[in-house]
Amino acid sequence: MRELSVQNLLERYASGERNFNQVNLSNADLFEAKLPEINFAGSNLTQAYLPYANLQNANLARSQLQASELSDAQLYQSNLSEANLSGANLSRTNLRYANLTGANLTSANLQGADLFGADLSNANLTGANLTKANLAQANLTSSRLVGANLFRARNVELSDAEIDSSTIGTDGYPSDRD
Repeated sequence: MRELSVQNLLERYASGERNFNQVNLSNADLFEAKLPEINFAGSNLTQAYLPYANLQNANLARSQLQASELSDAQLYQSNLSEANLSGANLSRTNLRYANLTGANLTSANLQGADLFGADLSNANLTGANLTKANLAQANLTSSRLVGANLFRARNVELSDAEIDSSTIGTDGYPSDRD
């Protein structure tokens, strides 16, 4: 994995480069960065600071984003398949039509996130906070929502998801399905 400084990344991106797969940007400060269509596939962005970043149509497949700050970020139509987002803050993030298949969202904060049309099939959302999230037309097939909080989440379809009595439903009460 290649080390890359934030300054070098921004300069190369500004000159038209988009392919930054397999780079190490752990703990990078990318507050309000405008990086649409960037390729960070397989990169290490652990504990990166990305609030208000524009990462629309980005490729973050198999990337490491544990404990990253992504609140209010734009991840519209981004590929986050098999990404590790455990403990990440994605509150109020635009994840409309994002590909999150097989993603690890264990204990992630998705409060108020817009997941309209997102593909969360086979994603691990154990202990995730989805309070007030928009899940209209989201695919939750075979996703794991054990211990997740769905209080006041909108348009949730859990018939093909794994939940148990530790899952908090949209009404604020534990699920009755084991």
